Amino acid sequence: MDALLTLILEFAIPTVIVAAIFATIMIFLLPREVRTIFKRELKAYFTSPIAYVLFVVFLGISSTLSFFFMGVLESEEASLLQPYFQYLPWYLVLIAPAVGMRLWSEEQRLGTMELVLTMPLAPWHAILGKYLAAAVVLFGMLVLSFPIVWTINYLGDPDNGVIMAGFVATYFVALCFLAVTSVVSAMTKSQLVALLVSVAICMMLWLSGLPHISNFLDSINEGWWLLIYPFLKLANSLGAMPHFNELAKGVLSLRDIMFFVTFIFFCLFATSVVIRLKRA
Repeated sequence: MDALLTLILEFAIPTVIVAAIFATIMIFLLPREVRTIFKRELKAYFTSPIAYVLFVVFLGISSTLSFFFMGVLESEEASLLQPYFQYLPWYLVLIAPAVGMRLWSEEQRLGTMELVLTMPLAPWHAILGKYLAAAVVLFGMLVLSFPIVWTINYLGDPDNGVIMAGFVATYFVALCFLAVTSVVSAMTKSQLVALLVSVAICMMLWLSGLPHISNFLDSINEGWWLLIYPFLKLANSLGAMPHFNELAKGVLSLRDIMFFVTFIFFCLFATSVVIRLKRA
C-alpha cells in the first residue's frame, strides 16, 4: 500500500498536472489550426497499429532488459540511473524515429502534403501540431513505464525525486530525437529512409557527447586532426549525453534545459525551411 501511495503522490499526480497544463496550453494558447492538426495526427496514431506496436516494443525491451539483464533489482541504486535510465536513450534512438518517421513522409507518399500546405494555416501550425501529437505518444510510453517505479518502491526506499528527474531527462532526449526525425521526414517520402537516416543521426547525436570524445578533442594539438577539429568540436558540443547525465542525476541546470529546448526549436525551424522549399 505504501508503494502504491507513493506512486500516486509522487508520480501519478505530477503526471496529471503536466497533462492538465498541456491541455490548457492547447485549448487556450495555441491557435485552432494547431489543435486541428494535433487531433488529426493523434487519431492517426491510434487508429492504426503503429502506436500499439511501438508501445509494446518499447515497454517490452526496457522492462525485460532492465529486470533480467541490467540487474535493476540487484543494483541497490536508489536513483535507477545506472541500471535503467542510462539505457533508455539507446532504446529511444530507434523508438523515437519510428514514432516520427511518418510525420511528413506519409503526407508526401499519399500526395496529401500539397493539400495540407494549401489549407488556411501557416506551415508552423502543421509542424507544431504534428510534433506535439508524436510527443504525446512518447510521453505515454514513459508514463506506462510505472511498473518499474512501483516495484522499486515496493522493495525499498528509493530517491523518487531523482527517479522523476531521470524520466524528465529521458523525455527531453526523446523530444530531441523526434525533432531530428521531423526534419528528415520532411525531406523524403519514404518512411523507411526517414527511419534509417534519423536513427543514424540520433545515434551520432547521442554518441558525440561521450566523455572519451571530449578527452580526445582536448588532447589534439598537432597533425591533420587540426583540419577537422572545428567540425569534431561542433559535433561534440551538440552531444546530448552530458546534458542528459546532469539532468538524470537531479541537477536541474538551466544550461542543460536550454540545450534541449534550443535544439528542438532549431530542428522545428529547419523543418519549416524544408517545407517552405518544397512548397515553393
